[in-house]
Amino acid sequence: MKSVILVTGAGTGIGKLSAQALAEAGHIVYATMRDVEGRNRGRADELRALSAEKGIALIPLELDVLSQDSADSAAATIIREQGRIDVVMQNAGHLVVGPSEAFTPEEMMKVFDTNLFGAQRVNRAVLPYMRKQESGLVLWISSTTTKGGFPPFMGPYGAAKAAMDSLAVTLSYELARFGVETSIVVPGAFTSGTDHFPSAGKPADTATAAAYARYDGVMDQIGERLTALTPADADPKAVADEVVRIVGLEKGTRPMRSVIDFVGDGAAQVLAVSERVRIEFAQRIGMGDLLEAKVPR
Repeated sequence: MKSVILVTGAGTGIGKLSAQALAEAGHIVYATMRDVEGRNRGRADELRALSAEKGIALIPLELDVLSQDSADSAAATIIREQGRIDVVMQNAGHLVVGPSEAFTPEEMMKVFDTNLFGAQRVNRAVLPYMRKQESGLVLWISSTTTKGGFPPFMGPYGAAKAAMDSLAVTLSYELARFGVETSIVVPGAFTSGTDHFPSAGKPADTATAAAYARYDGVMDQIGERLTALTPADADPKAVADEVVRIVGLEKGTRPMRSVIDFVGDGAAQVLAVSERVRIEFAQRIGMGDLLEAKVPR
């Protein structure tokens, strides 16, 4: 079945790959990013050209996750043009690297703004439509840093992703009785094929960062060390392929979690236990019905 899909952070990396793959699978995809007529005009034009060349519905759309008005406007545009939103892919995010002490609280808040609060703005824009139509899928792009092993000097990012993942789980219960499903895709580290590490932010407090010079061999080689653990065939397109698979599944058969990890950081094992405990606890407290998205009649 053809779905109408909103993808956040679709200008690069997993977002771009997923938007393209979903459109090629026959869905109507709004590939959202900020500043589509400005600094991201080239990326938007690339998607428009691809859409025309392949005859697919891949539509660049302005959406800045840092602005509620922008998120509201994007959702309203899709509803006006398509009459519904079937899937929202919460993908927008930004990595920062450096000693956690060197990040000011304000800098940390910016990391949370993109990785957590941005998703909540999109939720508030899209979920009213999904609740009204009593159907939909919220598909989250999480990270193995939330449950697996990960290197130091990614503190603000890891904290923000863990918070986002927790919000996704909570919302899965709160949306179930509206018939809205939740699926959390959990990618491991990809040091090529995305702009994740090359575009990583750093703390402005260079003096405090410099005080950690004794860790320079660790800090400067995070990307290299992860690359050394990554097999040659590791490709972030595997995440996009999994997104397409999940969207194409029948309602009620979609997985709550799916781990795509080529490094083997242990997240899959931890999440298997975590998911079992989550299900058992929900049943123990009499909320087992909230484990499945179903409108009560």
